[in-house]
Amino acid sequence: MRLRPLTPEGDIAKRYSKLAIDRQPYLDRGRECAALTLPALLPREGQRNVKIRAPYQGVGARGVNNLASKLLLSLFPPNMPFFRLAIDDFAVAELTQSEEQRGEVEKALGKIERAVAMDVETTALRVPVFEALKHLIVVGNVLLYRDPVTGKSRSIPLSSYVVRRDPLGNVLEIIVREEIALVLLPEDVQQRIKAQDGCSELELCALYTRILRKPTKWEVTQEAGGVPVESATGGYPLDQCPWLPLRMILVDGEDYGRSFVEENYADLMSLEKLTKAIIQFSAAAAKVVFLVKPNATTKPKDLAKAESGDFKTGDKNDIDVLTLEKFSDFQAASRTAEVIEERLSYAFMLNSALQRNGERVTAEEIRRLAQELDTSLGGIHALLAQELQLPLVSIIMAAKQKRRELPKLPKGFVKPMIVTGVEALGRGTDLDNLMLAFQALATIPNAIQRVKGGEAGKRIFAAVQVPSDGLFMTDEEVAAEQQRMAMAEMAKAATPAVAKAAVEGTPAE
Repeated sequence: MRLRPLTPEGDIAKRYSKLAIDRQPYLDRGRECAALTLPALLPREGQRNVKIRAPYQGVGARGVNNLASKLLLSLFPPNMPFFRLAIDDFAVAELTQSEEQRGEVEKALGKIERAVAMDVETTALRVPVFEALKHLIVVGNVLLYRDPVTGKSRSIPLSSYVVRRDPLGNVLEIIVREEIALVLLPEDVQQRIKAQDGCSELELCALYTRILRKPTKWEVTQEAGGVPVESATGGYPLDQCPWLPLRMILVDGEDYGRSFVEENYADLMSLEKLTKAIIQFSAAAAKVVFLVKPNATTKPKDLAKAESGDFKTGDKNDIDVLTLEKFSDFQAASRTAEVIEERLSYAFMLNSALQRNGERVTAEEIRRLAQELDTSLGGIHALLAQELQLPLVSIIMAAKQKRRELPKLPKGFVKPMIVTGVEALGRGTDLDNLMLAFQALATIPNAIQRVKGGEAGKRIFAAVQVPSDGLFMTDEEVAAEQQRMAMAEMAKAATPAVAKAAVEGTPAE
């Protein structure tokens, strides 16, 4: 199938072409960065489904994949919620009329956090997010889409969308351009496109999706081949838009971001040129050519046919080997390439030894990895938390609440909070703080006895994300257990007196 230019263009297509002019410099830089790292990530225009030239050095590709893997592990730790639902003490007192119920509130919020984390695992969110992270590192921009109905996600490259932001960086408009077969469009749209263009249903046409910010919601419209797709018209609440235009490095006043590779472009380009020169020199130096003097007594044919250990008539002075007198020059080039590669390995964290090889990674390793990433990348977690993690939490929770898989939380009381950097483990930090508080209390006489064990236990279980249902006894169960133990003690104390009365024949007192 091929893409035919369908005419006339619609309003959304014209708007896309206008905004694409501002996008072009970022697209060109992204393709230059991709050519030095992962060329297939953002190929040149017209290079789809064709052989793409690979770079001479592999440091860029290894660095991008390594950094994307570390970011993915830090942002979405396996089997751990990447966020926490925060509620302040005043809200707890207003909702429960008792500060003593905070443990129950924390336990309920922990259940919601685990439900969202389970959704991340079951919908394979990490696959498109990993692809999106590679686009962010190389190109600096990517559009992540999560279907509110199916929960499936995908990443859209910069070459397929445009975005417009206000001076504060808030998204105002997104237009996505995709190719779609006519047979997949609604029947009425197919008929109108065929009538004006005369194409078959198996041909491709451009489908434009526009997401426009309104005062109270996001408005979504579509058109294909200049024909509006009325059935796709809809909207989303402002905090639940499934289209997330992400940036790696924010530049104030720009609609698009800059990439990590762009900041290291000089080293990558220098290493590429040096590696190319060294490889070409090595190939030339590996070629062996024998030179024979004219009119020499030694016959080249005899030497070519000679086996190892054969005796041939000739003079060794008649034979010479062609060599390149550039070895010392290329030693300097090789040393320079090694220095640049070492700098790039440090920048892309290829030399990091914090994470051991293995399928199971401990919480402490994730914490230290998040700390190193936050230090090396200058707080990149903060931007990804606001533009990736926090919107994902709102989208997932809204979808599950719509399917009645989660309870609706009181508006304004509970807010999702993404913890980044050293605090990337969320409630794991709460457990550390609780343990420190108990250790401090142990040094104060009679202070630890004043702590309510049941409430402390519920908060500890909530901090480690372990369900406590059925583990703690209710007040009635505690009272019944105390009464049972008291009756047992009384029976135990009365047993000797009953035995003595039975022996002596006198009634027991």
